[in-house]
Amino acid sequence: MSAIFTPENMLFILAGLKTTLYISVISILLSTLFGTILGVLRSLTRGVPRAIAAVYIEVVRNIPNLLWIYVIFIVFRLKSMDAGVVSFTIFTSAAVGEIVRGGLNSVGKGQWEAARSQGFNLLQVLWYVVLPQAMRNMIPALVSQFVTVIKDTSFLWSVIAIQEITGKVTILMGRYYKVNQVFILYGILALTYFVINFAISHFSRRLQKRLSY
Repeated sequence: MSAIFTPENMLFILAGLKTTLYISVISILLSTLFGTILGVLRSLTRGVPRAIAAVYIEVVRNIPNLLWIYVIFIVFRLKSMDAGVVSFTIFTSAAVGEIVRGGLNSVGKGQWEAARSQGFNLLQVLWYVVLPQAMRNMIPALVSQFVTVIKDTSFLWSVIAIQEITGKVTILMGRYYKVNQVFILYGILALTYFVINFAISHFSRRLQKRLSY
């Protein structure tokens, strides 16, 4: 066991964790931005903008993210890291767009009408009235989607050879041959994912409670 917990191995795994978090955070931030725009377009506009948002969301959501990774990496010949971020952003923004659409639609029309009667324009209604209420309803689904992003980065090692944390641990497994050593490495990997995702879920529950007051 002591042979596994060496400074070199721990730094090796931490380097993979850094890559996992980098791809996850950038993808989540970009997909939140683009997904919000898609959700607003699909919920509040008519004609061509709404149709474009609807087609994007439906097409992207119904094609596996694994396929998007292949397409972005092979067809567009991006670097592995860039392909990972772009593919996750494309896929997750569609999911976020649908979540935002549902959140906006959960706010009663009376709220919109009351705000507009006070002289608020559309952006002011969204920012000050609708989004604070919709956010409470969106948080569980958004957090679930973001947790999925973090877990799904484990695809990147086997698909386009990005050495995120799963890739780093897999490489270490090739250096050890005893069953207990392999299980320890699996345990480290599983515990890392659990701690990160549990912390995110716990924070989201506290945030949801605060927004409820």
